[in-house]
Amino acid sequence: LQEAHGLNATRTKRMNATVPLIIFGGIAMLILVAFLLSQRPDAQQESSAAANTAEEQSESERPDLTQFERRDAGDLLTAGPVDAPVGLIVFSDYQCPFCGQWSHETLPTMMEYAERGDLRIEWRDLNVFGPDSERASYAAYAAAEQGEFWEYHDALYPGGEKRAKNELSEDALIALAGELGLDTERFAVDMNSDKTRTQIEENQQLGFSLGAASTPVFLLGGVPISGAQPTEVFVQAFEDALAKQG
Repeated sequence: LQEAHGLNATRTKRMNATVPLIIFGGIAMLILVAFLLSQRPDAQQESSAAANTAEEQSESERPDLTQFERRDAGDLLTAGPVDAPVGLIVFSDYQCPFCGQWSHETLPTMMEYAERGDLRIEWRDLNVFGPDSERASYAAYAAAEQGEFWEYHDALYPGGEKRAKNELSEDALIALAGELGLDTERFAVDMNSDKTRTQIEENQQLGFSLGAASTPVFLLGGVPISGAQPTEVFVQAFEDALAKQG
């Protein structure tokens, strides 16, 4: 009986894990369709219908994806208060050009919401481009250990562009830390620590468990958004999520 119970529990866990994966893709596609339709001059009614369809599905069929917001005061890769009414999880890769574009064009607006206390941003590295991406994420976490995560993050996307591979060697990343005024000896130790690697792996597995196989992808107020869509898409999603909080 115990064995049978264990098998059933395992099956249930697997089924629960696949739900976010399916929902992530479905809702993201509906959001994208609604946005693209809105760009057509004669598509106001169609856009409204698509948006309503996405909203209906998100309300009736989508599980509460805000549960994946960590809301941990000890989380080093964040901005905004722990108890902000709206949460934003960002799954990104430092070798992804579209991630750099989003960080340059849209992240500053999201940061404004975080600074006024309405948004909690949680950064989650999803290293789909291999060792260079992983090394950069370790370096960013090492900078976070010295309270300089966002400064280092911005430096990894100069002008919204990803750095060349030769700029993501361990020596180059340590040198970048020095340019930003960090303690490079401590930085080198933290960059290679078990704690850093474990945390990055945990963050990455969250993205994979939700069905995120490419970057960037987001959960904003529990609503999936896929790709570096225009800033106004994120602003509207944020405002909708904030309005639901009353």
